[in-house]
Amino acid sequence: MKTRARLADVAAAAGVSTATVSRALSHPEVVGEETRARVMEAVQATGYRINAAARDLRQQRARSILVLAPNLANTFFSRIIAAIQEVAGAAGLTVQISDSRAEAARLATLGHDGRADGIILLDGSLDPEMVRGWPLPMVELCEWNPAYDLPGLAIDNEAAVALAVEHLADLGHRRILHVAGPQDNVLGTSRLTGFWQAVAARGVEGLEVAGDFTMRSGAQAARNWATMPDRPRAVFAASDECAFGFMSECAKMGIAVPGDVSVVGFDDVDFADRYIPALTTIHQPRARLGRRAAESLIAALTEGRPLPRKRELIEAHLVIRGSTSAAPR
Repeated sequence: MKTRARLADVAAAAGVSTATVSRALSHPEVVGEETRARVMEAVQATGYRINAAARDLRQQRARSILVLAPNLANTFFSRIIAAIQEVAGAAGLTVQISDSRAEAARLATLGHDGRADGIILLDGSLDPEMVRGWPLPMVELCEWNPAYDLPGLAIDNEAAVALAVEHLADLGHRRILHVAGPQDNVLGTSRLTGFWQAVAARGVEGLEVAGDFTMRSGAQAARNWATMPDRPRAVFAASDECAFGFMSECAKMGIAVPGDVSVVGFDDVDFADRYIPALTTIHQPRARLGRRAAESLIAALTEGRPLPRKRELIEAHLVIRGSTSAAPR
């Protein structure tokens, strides 16, 4: 008996993503002529029934996916959510966005009310027993919690931190201060671990002060740093917001960045290149992460494919801008 062609078969034959195939079939006007032609040739070659995806979606309860983020005021999430909405819209799905901290009271019943068909989870600090009780397909994104036992996508935080330390060491800095993230958060702990591994591997001295990813904690770290009798001339902050807070406080104290201290952040948020000085930082491919998570979840919803039981690591890279310079003699 011949197996019915799936959306993924068309995508493979055309050499495009499943989201592109869905766009070409449901909204051909937004797809380039060459791509549209390749998709239609693949449809013919595979014998795919164009209404199969629509029928599969109709079997879902809500034609909607839910994105749960821990702090929607954080600009880090903007590009991720925009990419998820783009992919979901092309597949005929709506996106609900909720703040997992602000709506904590209703999370226990999540997935039982028929309002969503799947979840993209950006918060690794929720109660694992509660998360495992949600009866919907889920993908973790950026943050993760091994106790959830979910598929997911994230960057390799420890490898990314090593890029920041290497850059500062290459500039001649022999003492580097890390303004750490919260240690009850997997990103804070993994970046701290990566920092100590990287300074040991490079043979430079590392120092650590506590932080929590916020501008406020970065400003406090700058005040603490300014009182050090032999303060290091290089700082790696666990987030861009923390780095902005550090640099802003330095400006208030008349301390020049990068003349008196070089600063590296983490995330490459949208205005990192507009800050003065522009921030050297680790770039997270946020749009790519959002697209990949949405495509993976939607493929499971529309084609009934099981999600992979593993976390995929995606490479980040360092963007060098004006906040770092050679160590003073």
